[in-house]
Amino acid sequence: MSDLLCQLTDIPDGDSKGLKLEDGRDILLVRQGGAVFGYVNVCPHLFTPLEMMPDDFIDDSGQFIICATHGALFKIEDGECVAGPCQGESLTRVPLAVEDGAVKLA
Repeated sequence: MSDLLCQLTDIPDGDSKGLKLEDGRDILLVRQGGAVFGYVNVCPHLFTPLEMMPDDFIDDSGQFIICATHGALFKIEDGECVAGPCQGESLTRVPLAVEDGAVKLA
């Protein structure tokens, strides 16, 4: 399995991107400055994908990951649900590293 997911410049600051890993898992990446946070693309409430449109994981405020099914809000930095039907649960983190502008699995 290749550890390289994309280049940091492929994700605009404050935006998100969806990817499929070689093992078949769908993940999402969210960039904040030079940091990228990764999660499995599954809501812990109904186990549905989070986005309705490709690469559209961030709410209108730009502060949270949002589930398109029921509007649950998750903190970008740790995936904790802070509003919605899965409050107190969390997204499953995908460990990442940013090295020389490349976003990789850690």
